[in-house]
Amino acid sequence: MTRRRWIADEVAGDRAFLLGQNADHLARVLRARVGQQFEIATPSGVRLGEIVKIAHDRVEFATSTLPVQESRQSSAVIDLYLAVFKFDRFEWAVEKCTELGVAAITPVLAARTDAHLASASGKRAERWRRIAHEAAQQSRRHEAPAIHEPRKLQEVLSEARGKRIVLSENESEQRFADLLDRSAEFSLAIGPEGGWTDSELSSFFQNGWQSASLGATILRAETAAIAATAIAVNLVSRTRHLADD
Repeated sequence: MTRRRWIADEVAGDRAFLLGQNADHLARVLRARVGQQFEIATPSGVRLGEIVKIAHDRVEFATSTLPVQESRQSSAVIDLYLAVFKFDRFEWAVEKCTELGVAAITPVLAARTDAHLASASGKRAERWRRIAHEAAQQSRRHEAPAIHEPRKLQEVLSEARGKRIVLSENESEQRFADLLDRSAEFSLAIGPEGGWTDSELSSFFQNGWQSASLGATILRAETAAIAATAIAVNLVSRTRHLADD
């Protein structure tokens, strides 16, 4: 039977702890009991955790080594630069891209980001982190992706790691899948509703980014983010598997 996995909020020696909302959900909603066992993701790896103490805001586990398991984590390291758009759709993209395995998400304030959304985005970052944390646990990841504070596009262009790819509806020749390779580490930029401006695209190119297309149709920003992440995870994993055979 597959055990539910939790990401520890705190670790001390062979003890791990869930705090706050995580602890309350396990104790009150799931009605956990002392002696129950779960998988606990810690900075040193995933361990077997047995509940030894329960309070509404703190659950304590005694941890021990799990039997060796085949890793289910994605071999692709994807940093997602996601222009801020309508919050309900943005949150859906954060959740689904977390499930698919992105390493980090940076909310980007682009020229066509709605001014009201841009001004309110700073107050949403903590909520996005909670969504990513819950999605990481549900999908049995080892850790949640880093959710950075919203930043202006010009502040992030030069710091992106790995191969840099910007999705653009203006691109008609270069397919996204053709830019992926076995390096498996890349940064991916998704524009806001209305897309990137010509000036922004020029800035991308000046900083070593390559433009790519996901196909002939124009996708919503959240659809593009999810589709591109899924394509990347699948192709990189398959390429590495074939290379290792």
